[in-house]
Amino acid sequence: MLLNVRHTTVYGFDAPMRFVTQSHRLNPVDTAGQKIRSWSVAAEGAAFGAAFTDGAGDRITTMTVQGPVERIEIVVEGEVETFDTTGVLRGHRELISPVCYLQPTSATVPTGALLELVRATVDAARGTELARAHRFSAAVTEAIAYAPGTTHAHTTAAEAVELGQGVCQDHAHALIAMAQATGLPARYASGYLLSGEEAAEDDASHAWAEIRIEGLGWVGFDPANACCPDERYIRLGSGRDAREAAPIRGVSRGGGAEALDVRVEVAQRQQ
Repeated sequence: MLLNVRHTTVYGFDAPMRFVTQSHRLNPVDTAGQKIRSWSVAAEGAAFGAAFTDGAGDRITTMTVQGPVERIEIVVEGEVETFDTTGVLRGHRELISPVCYLQPTSATVPTGALLELVRATVDAARGTELARAHRFSAAVTEAIAYAPGTTHAHTTAAEAVELGQGVCQDHAHALIAMAQATGLPARYASGYLLSGEEAAEDDASHAWAEIRIEGLGWVGFDPANACCPDERYIRLGSGRDAREAAPIRGVSRGGGAEALDVRVEVAQRQQ
């Protein structure tokens, strides 16, 4: 499948910033599931530093804008050929040991209702690691109804399960917590999803979880859509949680407040 992506991020400042520096995880890498045909990241007036590949195999670049600056628009455009690998991440080179993904963060600590969900699901999740991971993903789908606007960027997995509602970030965090609580390394993956046959526009990029399965490696699970990533998905990068895997992270100097607008359009192109 050929997917075209346009991802626009606009920052507005009510008082000019002296400078803005960002770390970008906006460049996908080639794997067995995706081949990058063309890709660009641009921002008027910005200086981009040298790119490097981190220990997790993700491509990282830096961007700096010297002030005074009141508005920054970052435009990502590209075309990717995708393939269905049944959720298995193949052909992705990384150096970090999977053991590093057994440690929860503040977003994925299993407490309260989430801990109860882990205990209830473990009793029903027998068999192989893969079967257990599928059961965990199904349990998260059942426990958290997709409801945009009910949670926020700092909502924890436990809070989302308690609420019973959330978005893809909450689904991914909850699944990571369940896997880690039973000894399976798990991490957060960010990227893009084609949500329909026609061009689709959403407020932000998509997210899912990856669980390390003995004999298979990293396998993706998307509880928000009750499936494993297939040819509709483009993977950007990963981290222990949403903060670490964020496509854009940065700092700025100045006294004003910041407004953010993100638009993502993914469309299928006929081959």
